[in-house]
Amino acid sequence: MTFTLQNESPNVSKQIIEQYCTFDSYRQKKDDILQTMNVTTLDLDTLRTLITANDLGGYGQAAARLGRTPSAISLQMKRLQEDVGANLFRKDGRGVVLTEAGEIVLRFGRRMLAINDELLDTIRGASLAGSVRLGCSQDFAETVLPDVLSQFTKLYPLVQMEVRIEGNAALVEAIEKGQLDLALAVGQADRPTAEVLGELDLVWIAGQEFLTRSGQPLPLVLLGPQCAFRKEAIQKLDQAKMPWRIAAVSPSLAGLWASAIGGLGITARSSLGLPAKLVWDKEMFDLPELPAFPVTLHAQSNTMSEGVERLRAIIRHAVADTLRAKKKKGQRGRLAPAKFPTAA
Repeated sequence: MTFTLQNESPNVSKQIIEQYCTFDSYRQKKDDILQTMNVTTLDLDTLRTLITANDLGGYGQAAARLGRTPSAISLQMKRLQEDVGANLFRKDGRGVVLTEAGEIVLRFGRRMLAINDELLDTIRGASLAGSVRLGCSQDFAETVLPDVLSQFTKLYPLVQMEVRIEGNAALVEAIEKGQLDLALAVGQADRPTAEVLGELDLVWIAGQEFLTRSGQPLPLVLLGPQCAFRKEAIQKLDQAKMPWRIAAVSPSLAGLWASAIGGLGITARSSLGLPAKLVWDKEMFDLPELPAFPVTLHAQSNTMSEGVERLRAIIRHAVADTLRAKKKKGQRGRLAPAKFPTAA
């Protein structure tokens, strides 16, 4: 490269030449260094597979979600390890868990995919119109749903949302009848429309001032007869031969919480979104331990619109984040043990 300096003093010209040569030398050294480095660009699809496998708990679950075989998932993870140049997994009993390097890749992978998805959604969603019909269980109405709606409306500001809060069975029936596009529910995993996203632990819940009466049946506050949590709680009490009585029934979750806070009785439900005046424990008052219930996302089997497909992805991520946070920190309070008479 040649250049000409005009109207410059000799000292200034020399200084500029020295600076340019210094810069040009640095640039050449930088190019030489880059040519000797093995620059690798990570595949976003592979990162998405890693995140899916981690969130769902294994290769098999990820394979079912992504429509691939477990061996194909395993091969992707092997290639990811080769690209990163570090072991991302270690054996833990019969399974595998992430190493420290794996945790780092997982964390950065989430950020990379979030930026990728946000870019595409911003470009595509600005002009998308139409409507989306979403059903949601009462258990997620105040926890998962607000964040889902906020994310979706920012991406698709022209799409009209129809939101329905109902019981789990009613929501799935609405999906099967074509009245809803998506429904987030608890239980209902045996329905053909179900996609299992995770599990919620069922726990015993009572007001902070709740007191039992010695020798009296356990007072229960419950939702209606169709509630799966109600059925499970009663079944466990009957199996343990613990007498009980229904002290209050409510058609809504708000009424259930009010009854429990008021000290009318104890109830069984997920502790997700629990009001501050309530306490929970899996074995409160030495009651029988309750099982976990699957969290399910339901959709119609026919082809979904772009908006519905994106909303489904947002719900998946929101539920995964909520359940993950739930495992890391859980507020519970244990009331003093009480003895209940055993049924004959």
